[in-house]
Amino acid sequence: MWSGRFSENPDALFESFSESLSFDRRLAPFDVQVNRAYAKALHRIGIFSDAEITLVLKHLDHIAIELEAGTFPFNRGDEDIHMALERRLTELAGAVGARIHTGRSRNDQVVTDMHLYLKTVNQEAQKALRALSETLIEKAEHHLTTVLPGYTHLQQAQPILLSHYLLAFFWAIQRFRQRLEENFVRLDVLPLGSGALAGSAFPIDRAFLASELGFTRVSPNSLDAVSFRDTFTEFSGVLTQISVLLSRLSEDWILWSSQEFGFLTLPDAFSTGSSMMPQKKNPDSLELIRGKAASNAGHLQALLTLEKGLPLSYNRDLQEDKLHIFSVIDNVLPALKIVRKIVATSTFHPEQMKEAVHLFTLATDAADYLVEKGLPFREAHVVVGQAVQKCVREKQNLTELTLEEWKTFSPLFEEDIFGWLTLAHSLERRNLPGGTGPKSVQTQLEQAKEQLRK
Repeated sequence: MWSGRFSENPDALFESFSESLSFDRRLAPFDVQVNRAYAKALHRIGIFSDAEITLVLKHLDHIAIELEAGTFPFNRGDEDIHMALERRLTELAGAVGARIHTGRSRNDQVVTDMHLYLKTVNQEAQKALRALSETLIEKAEHHLTTVLPGYTHLQQAQPILLSHYLLAFFWAIQRFRQRLEENFVRLDVLPLGSGALAGSAFPIDRAFLASELGFTRVSPNSLDAVSFRDTFTEFSGVLTQISVLLSRLSEDWILWSSQEFGFLTLPDAFSTGSSMMPQKKNPDSLELIRGKAASNAGHLQALLTLEKGLPLSYNRDLQEDKLHIFSVIDNVLPALKIVRKIVATSTFHPEQMKEAVHLFTLATDAADYLVEKGLPFREAHVVVGQAVQKCVREKQNLTELTLEEWKTFSPLFEEDIFGWLTLAHSLERRNLPGGTGPKSVQTQLEQAKEQLRK
Protein backbone atom coordinates (compact mmCIF):
# COMPACT_ATOMS: atom_id res chain seq x y z
CA MET A 1 0.00 0.00 0.00
CA TRP A 2 2.80 2.43 0.84
CA SER A 3 5.73 0.63 -0.83
CA GLY A 4 6.60 3.74 -2.83
CA ARG A 5 7.74 5.53 0.32
CA PHE A 6 9.49 2.68 2.13
CA SER A 7 12.51 0.65 1.10
CA GLU A 8 11.83 -2.41 3.24
CA ASN A 9 8.79 -4.48 4.11
CA PRO A 10 7.06 -4.20 7.48
CA ASP A 11 8.50 -6.41 10.18
CA ALA A 12 6.40 -9.58 10.40
CA LEU A 13 5.86 -9.15 14.14
CA PHE A 14 4.70 -5.56 13.68
CA GLU A 15 2.48 -6.63 10.81
CA SER A 16 0.79 -9.18 13.04
CA PHE A 17 0.61 -6.72 15.94
CA SER A 18 -1.04 -4.00 13.86
CA GLU A 19 -3.67 -5.96 11.91
CA SER A 20 -7.35 -5.38 12.67
CA LEU A 21 -8.92 -7.78 10.19
CA SER A 22 -9.46 -10.34 12.95
CA PHE A 23 -12.10 -8.10 14.55
CA ASP A 24 -13.22 -5.58 11.93
CA ARG A 25 -14.55 -8.22 9.52
CA ARG A 26 -18.04 -7.54 10.81
CA LEU A 27 -17.87 -4.20 9.00
CA ALA A 28 -17.56 -5.95 5.62
CA PRO A 29 -21.21 -5.53 4.48
CA PHE A 30 -21.10 -1.86 5.38
CA ASP A 31 -17.75 -1.39 3.62
CA VAL A 32 -19.30 -2.85 0.47
CA GLN A 33 -22.13 -0.31 0.78
CA VAL A 34 -19.64 2.52 1.19
CA ASN A 35 -17.61 1.35 -1.80
CA ARG A 36 -20.72 1.13 -3.98
CA ALA A 37 -21.84 4.64 -3.08
CA TYR A 38 -18.36 6.08 -3.43
CA ALA A 39 -17.85 4.41 -6.82
CA LYS A 40 -21.05 6.06 -8.03
CA ALA A 41 -19.85 9.41 -6.70
CA LEU A 42 -16.55 8.97 -8.58
CA HIS A 43 -18.49 8.12 -11.73
CA ARG A 44 -20.42 11.39 -11.38
CA ILE A 45 -17.15 13.36 -11.56
CA GLY A 46 -15.64 11.31 -14.38
CA ILE A 47 -13.18 9.10 -12.48
CA PHE A 48 -15.09 6.05 -13.74
CA SER A 49 -16.59 5.86 -17.21
CA ASP A 50 -20.04 4.37 -17.75
CA ALA A 51 -18.52 1.02 -18.67
CA GLU A 52 -16.12 1.12 -15.73
CA ILE A 53 -18.75 1.92 -13.11
CA THR A 54 -20.84 -0.98 -14.40
CA LEU A 55 -17.82 -3.25 -14.03
CA VAL A 56 -16.95 -2.00 -10.54
CA LEU A 57 -20.51 -2.34 -9.24
CA LYS A 58 -20.77 -5.82 -10.73
CA HIS A 59 -17.63 -6.96 -8.92
CA LEU A 60 -18.72 -5.32 -5.66
CA ASP A 61 -21.93 -7.34 -5.91
CA HIS A 62 -19.79 -10.45 -6.42
CA ILE A 63 -17.72 -9.57 -3.36
CA ALA A 64 -20.90 -9.16 -1.31
CA ILE A 65 -21.99 -12.64 -2.38
CA GLU A 66 -18.60 -14.09 -1.44
CA LEU A 67 -18.78 -12.47 2.00
CA GLU A 68 -22.31 -13.75 2.58
CA ALA A 69 -21.38 -17.26 1.49
CA GLY A 70 -18.16 -17.32 3.52
CA THR A 71 -16.04 -17.86 0.40
CA PHE A 72 -14.30 -14.47 0.34
CA PRO A 73 -10.55 -15.15 -0.14
CA PHE A 74 -8.89 -13.30 2.73
CA ASN A 75 -5.09 -12.99 2.45
CA ARG A 76 -2.51 -12.94 5.18
CA GLY A 77 -1.40 -9.51 3.98
CA ASP A 78 -4.86 -7.96 4.40
CA GLU A 79 -4.28 -5.43 7.14
CA ASP A 80 -7.95 -4.60 7.65
CA ILE A 81 -11.32 -5.17 6.04
CA HIS A 82 -10.96 -2.07 3.88
CA MET A 83 -7.70 -3.23 2.31
CA ALA A 84 -9.06 -6.76 1.92
CA LEU A 85 -12.05 -5.55 -0.10
CA GLU A 86 -10.01 -3.10 -2.16
CA ARG A 87 -7.45 -5.80 -2.91
CA ARG A 88 -10.18 -8.19 -4.00
CA LEU A 89 -11.86 -5.55 -6.17
CA THR A 90 -8.54 -4.87 -7.90
CA GLU A 91 -8.06 -8.61 -8.47
CA LEU A 92 -11.46 -8.81 -10.14
CA ALA A 93 -11.58 -5.49 -12.00
CA GLY A 94 -7.90 -4.82 -12.58
CA ALA A 95 -6.54 -1.27 -12.58
CA VAL A 96 -10.08 0.09 -12.71
CA GLY A 97 -10.71 -1.30 -9.24
CA ALA A 98 -7.61 0.41 -7.89
CA ARG A 99 -9.22 3.80 -8.59
CA ILE A 100 -11.87 3.23 -5.90
CA HIS A 101 -9.72 5.02 -3.31
CA THR A 102 -9.43 8.26 -5.30
CA GLY A 103 -9.87 11.25 -2.98
CA ARG A 104 -10.66 9.00 -0.04
CA SER A 105 -8.80 7.93 3.10
CA ARG A 106 -9.27 4.96 5.33
CA ASN A 107 -9.83 7.59 8.01
CA ASP A 108 -13.18 8.70 6.60
CA GLN A 109 -13.92 5.23 5.24
CA VAL A 110 -13.74 3.38 8.56
CA VAL A 111 -15.69 6.00 10.48
CA THR A 112 -18.42 5.87 7.83
CA ASP A 113 -18.55 2.07 8.11
CA MET A 114 -18.88 2.42 11.87
CA HIS A 115 -21.68 4.98 11.57
CA LEU A 116 -23.60 2.60 9.32
CA TYR A 117 -22.95 -0.39 11.57
CA LEU A 118 -23.85 1.40 14.80
CA LYS A 119 -27.04 2.82 13.28
CA THR A 120 -28.08 -0.76 12.57
CA VAL A 121 -27.14 -1.98 16.06
CA ASN A 122 -28.79 1.06 17.64
CA GLN A 123 -32.09 0.13 16.01
CA GLU A 124 -31.66 -3.49 17.07
CA ALA A 125 -31.08 -2.38 20.66
CA GLN A 126 -34.17 -0.17 20.57
CA LYS A 127 -36.20 -3.10 19.27
CA ALA A 128 -34.89 -5.35 22.07
CA LEU A 129 -35.72 -2.69 24.68
CA ARG A 130 -39.23 -2.40 23.32
CA ALA A 131 -39.72 -6.18 23.50
CA LEU A 132 -38.54 -6.22 27.12
CA SER A 133 -40.82 -3.26 27.89
CA GLU A 134 -43.83 -5.11 26.50
CA THR A 135 -43.00 -8.18 28.58
CA LEU A 136 -42.63 -6.11 31.75
CA ILE A 137 -46.05 -4.57 31.13
CA GLU A 138 -47.63 -7.98 30.58
CA LYS A 139 -46.09 -9.32 33.78
CA ALA A 140 -47.08 -6.22 35.76
CA GLU A 141 -50.67 -6.48 34.54
CA HIS A 142 -50.78 -10.08 35.73
CA HIS A 143 -49.57 -9.09 39.22
CA LEU A 144 -51.56 -5.94 39.96
CA THR A 145 -52.48 -7.16 43.46
CA THR A 146 -49.34 -9.08 44.38
CA VAL A 147 -47.70 -7.59 47.48
CA LEU A 148 -44.03 -7.96 48.37
CA PRO A 149 -41.54 -6.33 50.72
CA GLY A 150 -39.80 -3.26 49.35
CA TYR A 151 -36.17 -2.92 50.40
CA THR A 152 -33.65 -0.21 51.11
CA HIS A 153 -30.13 -1.24 52.14
CA LEU A 154 -31.41 -4.80 51.50
CA GLN A 155 -33.52 -4.41 54.65
CA GLN A 156 -37.31 -4.51 54.51
CA ALA A 157 -38.62 -0.97 54.31
CA GLN A 158 -42.25 -0.69 53.15
CA PRO A 159 -44.72 -2.96 51.36
CA ILE A 160 -45.07 -2.41 47.62
CA LEU A 161 -46.87 -4.04 44.72
CA LEU A 162 -44.94 -6.37 42.42
CA SER A 163 -46.44 -4.51 39.46
CA HIS A 164 -44.91 -1.29 40.81
CA TYR A 165 -41.52 -3.01 41.01
CA LEU A 166 -41.73 -4.30 37.43
CA LEU A 167 -42.83 -0.93 36.09
CA ALA A 168 -39.81 0.70 37.75
CA PHE A 169 -37.67 -1.19 35.24
CA PHE A 170 -40.06 -0.23 32.45
CA TRP A 171 -39.59 3.50 33.07
CA ALA A 172 -35.82 3.15 33.34
CA ILE A 173 -35.83 1.38 29.99
CA GLN A 174 -37.79 4.23 28.41
CA ARG A 175 -35.00 6.62 29.36
CA PHE A 176 -32.49 4.32 27.68
CA ARG A 177 -34.67 4.16 24.57
CA GLN A 178 -34.72 7.96 24.53
CA ARG A 179 -30.94 8.10 24.84
CA LEU A 180 -30.57 5.65 21.96
CA GLU A 181 -32.93 7.74 19.83
CA GLU A 182 -30.83 10.82 20.56
CA ASN A 183 -27.64 8.92 19.81
CA PHE A 184 -29.10 7.74 16.50
CA VAL A 185 -29.48 11.38 15.45
CA ARG A 186 -25.75 11.91 16.02
CA LEU A 187 -24.88 8.67 14.22
CA ASP A 188 -26.99 9.77 11.25
CA VAL A 189 -24.24 12.07 9.95
CA LEU A 190 -22.08 11.18 6.92
CA PRO A 191 -18.28 11.44 7.47
CA LEU A 192 -17.36 10.19 3.95
CA GLY A 193 -15.73 12.91 1.91
CA SER A 194 -13.65 14.16 4.83
CA GLY A 195 -10.53 12.48 3.47
CA ALA A 196 -7.66 11.93 5.87
CA LEU A 197 -8.42 15.15 7.76
CA ALA A 198 -8.74 18.12 5.37
CA GLY A 199 -11.57 17.00 3.10
CA SER A 200 -11.35 15.46 -0.37
CA ALA A 201 -9.56 17.42 -3.08
CA PHE A 202 -11.98 15.98 -5.64
CA PRO A 203 -15.45 17.53 -6.10
CA ILE A 204 -17.27 14.62 -4.49
CA ASP A 205 -21.01 15.23 -4.11
CA ARG A 206 -21.40 14.54 -0.41
CA ALA A 207 -25.15 15.14 -0.46
CA PHE A 208 -25.40 12.39 -3.06
CA LEU A 209 -23.31 10.08 -0.85
CA ALA A 210 -25.54 10.84 2.13
CA SER A 211 -28.63 9.99 0.11
CA GLU A 212 -27.10 6.77 -1.22
CA LEU A 213 -26.05 5.60 2.24
CA GLY A 214 -29.17 6.71 4.11
CA PHE A 215 -27.74 9.60 6.13
CA THR A 216 -29.84 12.70 6.77
CA ARG A 217 -26.91 15.15 6.68
CA VAL A 218 -23.16 15.46 6.09
CA SER A 219 -20.50 16.27 8.67
CA PRO A 220 -19.77 20.02 8.76
CA ASN A 221 -16.07 19.72 9.63
CA SER A 222 -13.66 17.15 8.14
CA LEU A 223 -11.23 17.34 11.07
CA ASP A 224 -14.02 16.68 13.54
CA ALA A 225 -15.44 13.85 11.43
CA VAL A 226 -12.28 11.71 11.44
CA SER A 227 -10.87 12.65 14.85
CA PHE A 228 -13.53 12.11 17.46
CA ARG A 229 -15.29 8.98 18.65
CA ASP A 230 -17.59 10.55 21.22
CA THR A 231 -20.74 9.38 19.42
CA PHE A 232 -19.44 5.81 19.43
CA THR A 233 -18.44 6.07 23.08
CA GLU A 234 -21.83 7.58 23.89
CA PHE A 235 -23.52 4.57 22.29
CA SER A 236 -21.27 2.19 24.24
CA GLY A 237 -22.05 4.18 27.37
CA VAL A 238 -25.80 3.80 26.92
CA LEU A 239 -25.41 0.06 26.33
CA THR A 240 -23.20 -0.19 29.42
CA GLN A 241 -25.82 1.59 31.51
CA ILE A 242 -28.42 -0.84 30.15
CA SER A 243 -26.21 -3.73 31.25
CA VAL A 244 -25.99 -2.21 34.73
CA LEU A 245 -29.80 -2.05 34.86
CA LEU A 246 -30.03 -5.69 33.79
CA SER A 247 -27.41 -6.55 36.40
CA ARG A 248 -29.51 -4.96 39.15
CA LEU A 249 -32.58 -6.90 38.06
CA SER A 250 -30.44 -10.03 37.96
CA GLU A 251 -29.20 -9.44 41.50
CA ASP A 252 -32.76 -9.19 42.83
CA TRP A 253 -33.94 -12.28 40.99
CA ILE A 254 -30.91 -14.34 41.99
CA LEU A 255 -31.81 -13.62 45.62
CA TRP A 256 -35.53 -14.08 45.05
CA SER A 257 -35.01 -17.50 43.49
CA SER A 258 -33.12 -18.79 46.52
CA GLN A 259 -34.80 -21.05 49.09
CA GLU A 260 -34.47 -18.30 51.71
CA PHE A 261 -36.64 -15.93 49.65
CA GLY A 262 -38.71 -18.26 47.48
CA PHE A 263 -40.31 -15.34 45.67
CA LEU A 264 -39.93 -16.85 42.22
CA THR A 265 -38.89 -19.87 40.23
CA LEU A 266 -36.60 -19.32 37.27
CA PRO A 267 -37.17 -21.27 34.06
CA ASP A 268 -35.05 -24.40 33.63
CA ALA A 269 -34.02 -23.18 30.18
CA PHE A 270 -32.00 -20.36 31.76
CA SER A 271 -30.62 -22.28 34.73
CA THR A 272 -27.84 -24.82 35.17
CA GLY A 273 -27.10 -27.68 37.53
CA SER A 274 -24.10 -28.78 39.53
CA SER A 275 -21.51 -31.34 38.49
CA MET A 276 -21.48 -32.59 42.10
CA MET A 277 -24.79 -31.74 43.80
CA PRO A 278 -27.85 -33.26 42.10
CA GLN A 279 -30.35 -30.95 43.78
CA LYS A 280 -28.84 -27.68 42.55
CA LYS A 281 -30.58 -25.24 40.20
CA ASN A 282 -28.25 -22.34 39.63
CA PRO A 283 -29.22 -18.93 38.16
CA ASP A 284 -26.15 -18.89 35.91
CA SER A 285 -27.77 -16.84 33.14
CA LEU A 286 -28.45 -13.98 35.55
CA GLU A 287 -25.02 -14.31 37.12
CA LEU A 288 -23.37 -14.03 33.70
CA ILE A 289 -25.45 -10.97 32.87
CA ARG A 290 -24.28 -9.47 36.15
CA GLY A 291 -20.69 -10.41 35.36
CA LYS A 292 -20.75 -9.05 31.82
CA ALA A 293 -21.92 -5.69 33.16
CA ALA A 294 -18.52 -5.46 34.88
CA SER A 295 -16.77 -6.24 31.59
CA ASN A 296 -18.79 -3.55 29.84
CA ALA A 297 -17.81 -0.98 32.45
CA GLY A 298 -14.17 -1.88 31.77
CA HIS A 299 -14.61 -1.52 28.00
CA LEU A 300 -16.25 1.88 28.46
CA GLN A 301 -13.39 3.03 30.68
CA ALA A 302 -10.92 1.82 28.05
CA LEU A 303 -12.71 3.81 25.34
CA LEU A 304 -12.59 7.00 27.40
CA THR A 305 -8.94 6.45 28.26
CA LEU A 306 -8.11 5.65 24.64
CA GLU A 307 -9.36 9.03 23.47
CA LYS A 308 -8.29 11.29 26.30
CA GLY A 309 -4.77 12.18 25.19
CA LEU A 310 -4.93 12.06 21.41
CA PRO A 311 -3.90 15.09 19.36
CA LEU A 312 -6.00 15.99 16.31
CA SER A 313 -6.63 14.38 14.01
CA TYR A 314 -6.56 10.62 13.35
CA ASN A 315 -4.19 8.40 15.35
CA ARG A 316 -3.74 4.65 15.03
CA ASP A 317 -4.81 4.26 18.66
CA LEU A 318 -8.37 4.67 17.39
CA GLN A 319 -8.15 1.28 15.71
CA GLU A 320 -8.57 -0.18 19.19
CA ASP A 321 -11.97 1.41 19.73
CA LYS A 322 -13.70 -1.33 17.78
CA LEU A 323 -12.45 -4.08 20.10
CA HIS A 324 -14.23 -2.43 23.02
CA ILE A 325 -17.35 -1.27 21.17
CA PHE A 326 -17.90 -4.68 19.61
CA SER A 327 -17.42 -6.40 22.97
CA VAL A 328 -20.02 -4.18 24.65
CA ILE A 329 -22.49 -4.85 21.82
CA ASP A 330 -21.86 -8.60 21.95
CA ASN A 331 -22.47 -8.59 25.70
CA VAL A 332 -25.57 -6.40 25.87
CA LEU A 333 -27.77 -7.39 22.93
CA PRO A 334 -27.97 -11.10 23.89
CA ALA A 335 -28.43 -10.14 27.54
CA LEU A 336 -31.45 -7.98 26.68
CA LYS A 337 -33.08 -10.84 24.81
CA ILE A 338 -32.29 -13.35 27.55
CA VAL A 339 -33.71 -11.13 30.29
CA ARG A 340 -36.91 -10.65 28.30
CA LYS A 341 -37.35 -14.42 28.09
CA ILE A 342 -36.58 -14.84 31.79
CA VAL A 343 -39.14 -12.18 32.74
CA ALA A 344 -41.72 -13.82 30.47
CA THR A 345 -41.23 -17.37 31.74
CA SER A 346 -40.36 -16.98 35.43
CA THR A 347 -43.05 -17.93 37.96
CA PHE A 348 -43.71 -15.59 40.88
CA HIS A 349 -45.08 -16.91 44.18
CA PRO A 350 -47.46 -14.26 45.58
CA GLU A 351 -48.19 -16.09 48.83
CA GLN A 352 -44.52 -16.39 49.76
CA MET A 353 -44.00 -12.73 48.89
CA LYS A 354 -46.87 -11.59 51.06
CA GLU A 355 -45.89 -13.86 53.95
CA ALA A 356 -42.36 -12.48 53.80
CA VAL A 357 -43.54 -8.93 54.50
CA HIS A 358 -42.48 -8.15 58.07
CA LEU A 359 -45.10 -6.04 59.81
CA PHE A 360 -42.40 -3.65 61.00
CA THR A 361 -42.73 -2.28 57.46
CA LEU A 362 -45.95 -0.63 58.72
CA ALA A 363 -44.03 1.48 61.25
CA THR A 364 -44.08 4.48 58.92
CA ASP A 365 -47.86 4.19 58.74
CA ALA A 366 -48.05 4.23 62.54
CA ALA A 367 -45.95 7.41 62.56
CA ASP A 368 -48.20 8.91 59.88
CA TYR A 369 -51.19 8.07 62.08
CA LEU A 370 -49.77 10.28 64.84
CA VAL A 371 -49.09 13.05 62.34
CA GLU A 372 -52.76 12.88 61.34
CA LYS A 373 -53.54 13.37 65.06
CA GLY A 374 -51.40 16.54 65.12
CA LEU A 375 -48.01 15.31 66.33
CA PRO A 376 -44.95 16.61 64.36
CA PHE A 377 -43.40 13.83 62.28
CA ARG A 378 -40.01 13.88 64.00
CA GLU A 379 -41.73 13.31 67.36
CA ALA A 380 -43.96 10.65 65.84
CA HIS A 381 -40.84 8.94 64.47
CA VAL A 382 -39.37 8.70 67.99
CA VAL A 383 -42.61 7.42 69.49
CA VAL A 384 -43.05 4.62 66.98
CA GLY A 385 -39.32 3.83 67.17
CA GLN A 386 -39.81 3.17 70.88
CA ALA A 387 -42.72 0.86 70.10
CA VAL A 388 -40.57 -1.02 67.59
CA GLN A 389 -37.80 -1.33 70.17
CA LYS A 390 -40.26 -2.92 72.62
CA CYS A 391 -41.45 -5.36 69.94
CA VAL A 392 -37.87 -6.32 69.08
CA ARG A 393 -37.08 -6.88 72.73
CA GLU A 394 -40.20 -8.95 73.35
CA LYS A 395 -40.26 -10.65 69.94
CA GLN A 396 -43.60 -9.17 68.92
CA ASN A 397 -45.06 -7.50 65.85
CA LEU A 398 -46.59 -4.04 65.94
CA THR A 399 -50.01 -5.58 65.31
CA GLU A 400 -49.68 -7.62 68.52
CA LEU A 401 -49.48 -4.56 70.77
CA THR A 402 -52.67 -3.85 72.70
CA LEU A 403 -54.27 -0.42 72.68
CA GLU A 404 -53.12 0.05 76.28
CA GLU A 405 -49.54 -0.68 75.22
CA TRP A 406 -49.82 1.79 72.34
CA LYS A 407 -51.08 4.43 74.75
CA THR A 408 -47.97 4.01 76.92
CA PHE A 409 -46.06 5.49 74.01
CA SER A 410 -48.59 8.24 73.18
CA PRO A 411 -52.08 9.09 74.40
CA LEU A 412 -52.96 9.99 70.81
CA PHE A 413 -53.33 6.34 69.88
CA GLU A 414 -56.94 5.17 69.66
CA GLU A 415 -58.74 2.01 68.58
CA ASP A 416 -58.50 3.04 64.92
CA ILE A 417 -54.71 2.52 64.94
CA PHE A 418 -55.34 -1.15 64.16
CA GLY A 419 -57.05 -0.21 60.90
CA TRP A 420 -53.85 1.54 59.88
CA LEU A 421 -51.68 -1.49 60.55
CA THR A 422 -52.68 -3.56 57.51
CA LEU A 423 -50.94 -4.05 54.17
CA ALA A 424 -54.07 -3.01 52.29
CA HIS A 425 -54.36 0.28 54.17
CA SER A 426 -50.65 1.01 53.77
CA LEU A 427 -50.88 0.53 50.00
CA GLU A 428 -54.16 2.43 49.69
CA ARG A 429 -52.60 5.48 51.32
CA ARG A 430 -50.04 5.63 48.48
CA ASN A 431 -52.37 6.25 45.57
CA LEU A 432 -50.79 9.55 44.61
CA PRO A 433 -49.26 9.77 41.10
CA GLY A 434 -46.19 7.56 40.96
CA GLY A 435 -47.00 5.76 44.20
CA THR A 436 -47.38 2.05 44.84
CA GLY A 437 -51.11 2.22 45.62
CA PRO A 438 -53.37 -0.03 43.51
CA LYS A 439 -55.15 2.84 41.73
CA SER A 440 -51.89 4.64 41.12
CA VAL A 441 -50.25 1.54 39.66
CA GLN A 442 -53.26 0.95 37.42
CA THR A 443 -52.90 4.51 36.13
CA GLN A 444 -49.17 3.98 35.73
CA LEU A 445 -49.82 0.81 33.73
CA GLU A 446 -52.05 2.73 31.33
CA GLN A 447 -49.37 5.40 31.01
CA ALA A 448 -46.83 2.70 30.17
CA LYS A 449 -49.07 1.25 27.48
CA GLU A 450 -49.60 4.71 26.03
CA GLN A 451 -45.83 5.27 26.05
CA LEU A 452 -45.37 2.19 23.88
CA ARG A 453 -48.24 3.19 21.57
CA LYS A 454 -46.43 6.46 20.91
